[in-house]
Amino acid sequence: MAETLRIATFHSGLGRRGPGLMLRDLAAARDPQAEAALDVIAQAAPNVVLLLDIDWDLDGAGLAALTDRLAEHGLDYPHRVALKPNSGIPSGIDIDGDGTDDRARDALGYGRFTGDSGLTLLSDRPFGRITDHSGTLWSARSDAVAVLPEAAHAVVPLATTAQWVVELGDLTLITLSAGTPVFDGPEDRNGKRTADELAFVAELAGAAPHPVVLGRGNVDPVDGDGPRAAMRALLDHPALQDPVPRGAGGGGAGHAGDPELDTVAWEGPGPLRVDYVLPGASLDIRASGVLWPAPEDSFADTVAAAGTGRLVWVDIALP
Repeated sequence: MAETLRIATFHSGLGRRGPGLMLRDLAAARDPQAEAALDVIAQAAPNVVLLLDIDWDLDGAGLAALTDRLAEHGLDYPHRVALKPNSGIPSGIDIDGDGTDDRARDALGYGRFTGDSGLTLLSDRPFGRITDHSGTLWSARSDAVAVLPEAAHAVVPLATTAQWVVELGDLTLITLSAGTPVFDGPEDRNGKRTADELAFVAELAGAAPHPVVLGRGNVDPVDGDGPRAAMRALLDHPALQDPVPRGAGGGGAGHAGDPELDTVAWEGPGPLRVDYVLPGASLDIRASGVLWPAPEDSFADTVAAAGTGRLVWVDIALP
């Protein structure tokens, strides 16, 4: 029988409002949110997990603290990818037109400091080749970049946070961390960038052997704001399959989508499906789920304490 690999993604909520604060909270082992997030990851016990909202630092101290704490929970991840994200890197350009060039919205990707809310990919088995597409310019991919000041066209990348393609045995992991498609103006700057990020991920998946797309698309294909057509195009891509992982679910007022598919417990727009693990169409899926327990479940309070994100997992038979 083929070996089964559990692949997961989780918007961890571990990112903090300043550099070094994630490291502080993980090392102290007293922060309720951080401890709950660790418990959620341990409960799922994935072989491979893409964690979002992980603050990057040059020396990797935060990542080391994270993996040390996960080891205390019985999870050993000796293989890691944590490249410098675009978030928080100053662009030197007044991108949002407010007269300043040093705000979070003026960075290459939204962020209050360099490394704010980055990504990390953890695995209990070795990675192969790692290709970083984070520097690919938006202007090289789409004419939608015209919504930015002309000076930004040669500077601003397509990836709001990061874009990696990582080989893992016969699998090709393709990270997904699209920007939030709201909080802009009638020009729909963020929405257009998100749509182009999703289209790029779809293109990468179509070119990869045994792809697995994993991460946050930041768009629900049915409900909420954002480029839903771009999200549906990714879900319907012939190179991929959607295992429709389910949990106890959220469900928002007036929403048309299945509440069991929701992966985030936002208050404003309500619960939505914005996090995904999409294996290649040729891969054999054994099981899947969203770690969103029913209210009466003893683990429900821990999941809620970890933040608004819900861990999504898929078990795949290795080819």
